[in-house]
Amino acid sequence: MFKKISQKVNSAVCTIKSAVMSRKAEGYVDSGVKILIAVVIGALLLGGLYALFNSTIMPTVTTKITELFNFAG
Repeated sequence: MFKKISQKVNSAVCTIKSAVMSRKAEGYVDSGVKILIAVVIGALLLGGLYALFNSTIMPTVTTKITELFNFAG
């Protein structure tokens, strides 16, 4: 009976050691951080382009088109 208990304890210890030493899930955190950084940088880039288009480019284009069609030649 003590031999069976000892074997089960040894088996459990070996299982725990192998689980602790395993590094299978190490890449998941790195991948998640990379994806999060890419999403944040993409959102900042799109926000900057949206602000640039609304404040600088579109009013200039609108003015140029209005001047083009209001030609009094």
